[in-house]
Amino acid sequence: MAKLKNIIFDLGAVLLNIDYEKTADAFRRLGYKNFDDMYSKFKGNNVFNDFEKGQIGSVEFLKYMLDAGAGNITEKDIRNAWNAMLLDFREESFLHLDKLAERHQLYLLSNTNVIHQAAFEEKFLQQMGNRPLRQWFTRAYFSNEIGLRKPDANIFEFVIADAGIKPEESLFIDDIPANTLTAKKLGFNTHVLMPEEKIENLNYDLISS
Repeated sequence: MAKLKNIIFDLGAVLLNIDYEKTADAFRRLGYKNFDDMYSKFKGNNVFNDFEKGQIGSVEFLKYMLDAGAGNITEKDIRNAWNAMLLDFREESFLHLDKLAERHQLYLLSNTNVIHQAAFEEKFLQQMGNRPLRQWFTRAYFSNEIGLRKPDANIFEFVIADAGIKPEESLFIDDIPANTLTAKKLGFNTHVLMPEEKIENLNYDLISS
């Protein structure tokens, strides 16, 4: 067993509390009867996937949602509904990152989009102080910035090459099994974080053995 040198964290439901149903409910109240077919925790249609890969921007995304809606819906309505899933950051988990950083290189790997990113980066500063989110990690990788998204293998291959890390020396933590499955096939140690778990309570030596 190689020594654990690197830990890669997902963001949503790992370090940031997320409630997808709040967004689904918000869109239903706006009159979107088929939102669950458009987007969920585990899947999104091509527009949502392209949005997370930065292949379309907020202008195109908002236009798509306006066209798909009914009634007097505004861009502000859509932004508010889309961001409703973003709750609070797990403060104890972030404080634990500093302890982990004494022995490991820490990375962030998140599927996101420009609207969510702006919202959670602002929320993070409001909740956690003047140290930006990215500064808690050696490097932070956001799908919309690098044009790749989980669970595709190429996003993990990108991180391997860009960070210069070895999968067998690395642990990837995510709440979605499909994402950890891809990472595991590439040689990463993996852990699916369950709803009742917090990163500060994990036995890192055990789960990476």
